[in-house]
Amino acid sequence: MTEPRRIRFVGHALDKFAILREHGVDIDRALVEATVHQPTKTEPGYRGRFIAQGPLDEERVLRVVYEEAGGEIVIVTFYPGKRARYE
Repeated sequence: MTEPRRIRFVGHALDKFAILREHGVDIDRALVEATVHQPTKTEPGYRGRFIAQGPLDEERVLRVVYEEAGGEIVIVTFYPGKRARYE
């Protein structure tokens, strides 16, 4: 089994934790990392980025936008989305 690649969060992604918390959505770093390492769905994003998706709660999924650079995963942003839209 291979070791999971290192994950780095850009400034906006780090700010996103507080932004979402202000809106009543409490997401922690471990959930974002788990979503990238073990997504239920992955799709291409803009500019060569990827979007990993995993469960958040009964009504929503967590979507994580990331890039692969220099052997690491760079989290650009993440957001909750309605299951009805993305599943």
